[in-house]
Amino acid sequence: MTRKKSSQDLSVEEIELRSWKAKLVGAWIFTIPIAVFMFSERIFGFALMPVEWMIPSLLVLGFPVVFVFGWSTIRTGFRGLFSLYFNMDSLIALGTVIAYLTGFFSYFNFVADYSGVASMIMAIFITGKFIETKARGKASQEIKKLIQLGAKKARILKNGKEVEIDSSEIKVGDVMVVRPGEKIPTDGVVIKGESAVDESMISGESLPIEKSKGSSVIGATINQDGVLYVKALKIGKDTFLSHIIELVEEAQGTKVPIQKLADKITSVFVPVILSLAVLSFANWWLITGELSRALGVGISVLVIACPCSLGLAVPISLMVGSGIGAKNGILIRKGEAIQTMKQAKIIVFDKTGTITKGKPEVTDIYSKDKNNRLLEISASVERFSEHPVARAIVEKAGLKKYKRVSGFKVIRGKGVQGFIGKNRILIGSRKLFYENEISLDGFEEKISNFESHGKTTMIVSKNKKILGIIAVADAIKPDSPEAIRMLNKSGFRIIMLTGDNERTAKAIARLVGIEEVLADVLPEDKSNKIEELQKEGFVVFVGDGINDAPALKQSNVGIAMGTGTDIAIEAGDIVIVKGSLVGVVQAINLSKATFSKIKQNLFWAFAYNIVAIPIAIAGLLHPIIAEIAMALSSITVVTNANLLRRKKI
Repeated sequence: MTRKKSSQDLSVEEIELRSWKAKLVGAWIFTIPIAVFMFSERIFGFALMPVEWMIPSLLVLGFPVVFVFGWSTIRTGFRGLFSLYFNMDSLIALGTVIAYLTGFFSYFNFVADYSGVASMIMAIFITGKFIETKARGKASQEIKKLIQLGAKKARILKNGKEVEIDSSEIKVGDVMVVRPGEKIPTDGVVIKGESAVDESMISGESLPIEKSKGSSVIGATINQDGVLYVKALKIGKDTFLSHIIELVEEAQGTKVPIQKLADKITSVFVPVILSLAVLSFANWWLITGELSRALGVGISVLVIACPCSLGLAVPISLMVGSGIGAKNGILIRKGEAIQTMKQAKIIVFDKTGTITKGKPEVTDIYSKDKNNRLLEISASVERFSEHPVARAIVEKAGLKKYKRVSGFKVIRGKGVQGFIGKNRILIGSRKLFYENEISLDGFEEKISNFESHGKTTMIVSKNKKILGIIAVADAIKPDSPEAIRMLNKSGFRIIMLTGDNERTAKAIARLVGIEEVLADVLPEDKSNKIEELQKEGFVVFVGDGINDAPALKQSNVGIAMGTGTDIAIEAGDIVIVKGSLVGVVQAINLSKATFSKIKQNLFWAFAYNIVAIPIAIAGLLHPIIAEIAMALSSITVVTNANLLRRKKI
């Protein structure tokens, strides 16, 4: 048996939806009898009520519809009129109140009764608002899903025993025990155990990621096949999941420049329509002398022109777009990036950690020893060094047992030395071997070849005899070439901007398909380079490090890798959670698709009004039909925005 949610458990969207649902049900309970009484003679061939009772009944039944269930609309509408801060509700409020009052005026025989029409207009308007609110709630479901992803319980070690607690009670430093199939309760680091973790809910990556001692893990991701002991590093609002939720909510609340234009148009549009309604009323009254006919035309103009769809066109598209992005690991932090992206012609990439993985890996091993003991010997010596290149060699070897090494020594800037038994092992650069007068004959060409591709070459010798070469490089991310190819195909000018030396930078650029390279750029000069490029057009900058933050801010659209630093993420307009360059392509496609929907929705919003207002002024549109058409325009905009979900990015 499921527990019914209390009001305290509900989100703002759910409370708003419940409110409109209550108004919807209440309004139609009274409006359906009104419609039956009004049209009974046409439907059944006879009136269900004596004529003298008709108007009082419509006024009594219509009062709660207009002034109880429609009170929030009436209040905000008239507040806007009195303060001269016109809004969408102003037109509906004025139209329904005037129509309702005709019921009283009809007793003086100078105007027809439109009080029943007022109830129908308000009921249809409330129906439209309910549909809109439901659509907005649907667009926010991705956030709710993210919130629900978090683990409810956690198992922690306390005095050597496992204790189950609520995940909200976890403290930084607690050691959590996570069994196969369980969610990791909060962000932390593995201190014991090996397993694969499903991180698809965060990164969109379908394959599980291998985790072992020292690996970082994210709260709410799912442990697959081994027991992990995880030390909690972040809790509550500091966790990665909370940060994502905050970013998505922030994006859904922002406005794109075109929204500001739509708001300005609305602020002018409403008083213009009010003037048109008054002029239409006066014109029809003067020409025909029929006050009731003139009032009907005036009310129709007010109702059909209500720009609800205009107000919905941009935010509903932005909410759907940012929700789709969140599901695919693309966080749109600033709505204006969606509009700016379509104007971008230049995309500038940082190298380390953006195009490349950001850490050295062994890429090539060359040895003339058929038994190929090169890695075993090298890793046994290098495991005593903290240098990133040494760690890359040790990781590549993956040994469970190392050879005994004595006399280990770091030769600063050149390499390392150690003894295995009585054999002296040297591992390092050309310079180290020149100084030790060790010949590189037979290996020179291979060394030069590796170096020409921007790789760090570690030469290994035993007792002055070369055993082989290990090439280490900051390997490119597997999908970087494909992403660059797609961007080149789309006609973007692609530039790599890096502090690395030109030879290494160009070697990496060749591998991924980038022709233009700006190398040897100091961190403080990156933003200046972006500023120079902006003279040639809008610039998108993609980066991940602390030194990229100024360039991310300076660019027209900053895309931060979610695998990078918090400072870079805060500086980005868009965040790619999984740090994949294909995510950049997807972000650009999503931005273009979302902005396209915004433009389509604005077209539909204006099209309804452009076509319908002249018809209403001409007296060819009954107020009820006008309200149905107005509601349909809002539903069209909402439906069109949700079609964005079918778009493949």
